[in-house]
Amino acid sequence: MKALDLYNKPSSDFAAKVERSIALLRETAASHPRLTQASSLGAEDMVVTHLMHLAGIDASVFVLETGKLHAETLAMIPKIEQRYGISVQVFRPKQESVIHFVRKNGEEAMYKSIELRKACCDIRKMEPLARALAGHDGWITGLRREQSNARAEVGEVIQEPGRVKVSPIVEWTWGDVWHFIAQHELDTNALHDQFYPSIGCAPCTRAISVGEDFRAGRWWWEQESAKECGLHVQPATSSLVSPLVSSLERTLS
Repeated sequence: MKALDLYNKPSSDFAAKVERSIALLRETAASHPRLTQASSLGAEDMVVTHLMHLAGIDASVFVLETGKLHAETLAMIPKIEQRYGISVQVFRPKQESVIHFVRKNGEEAMYKSIELRKACCDIRKMEPLARALAGHDGWITGLRREQSNARAEVGEVIQEPGRVKVSPIVEWTWGDVWHFIAQHELDTNALHDQFYPSIGCAPCTRAISVGEDFRAGRWWWEQESAKECGLHVQPATSSLVSPLVSSLERTLS
């Protein structure tokens, strides 16, 4: 069964949620004109990109191409560009950092320890994220409170050092997401039809079984409390790059 057929179940206040999301995007754009969307190319972010289109705001879209994404995920980029007439910005990790990390720890370092997995995320996601957000006074995400316990308290707007983080669909259900997709005939990642509700890097993502948690397929070998890469954890300082990455880059320079 297709994901669209399985999940297309809107909540009773779906229409009000859509209106609120569009209004929030417009309000944010009015006070923060240099906005950009961080797209994972999954269902939620396809919805957010279309909401931005409906809101008529001027915001760019970027993707963190970690070097480990599924082919099905990368296939979404030209679809976005063709539909909206935009150029999706692609940020990749620094090659020398990846080479040094793999040589030292191996291609499957993420399975060896949480520390090494997060170090891999730092190099492939966090450092490119810092570059992607440079010059922007706000970024837009597809976070939803329903996604996990760690995200249950996420706010619509969070003030971060130097910028705001806006999550216009925080209150949406998974059924709301797919109903919007059906309404607007949005393209979706083919992996969703293979029971991948949450999609990240290929080595760190698997399909889920009936009854499993929404994000059970992400870093499935780790405890639930560790299942974040750092992209959506409030930074302790103004820097989005961890000390580990900074130290590694000093070593390579």
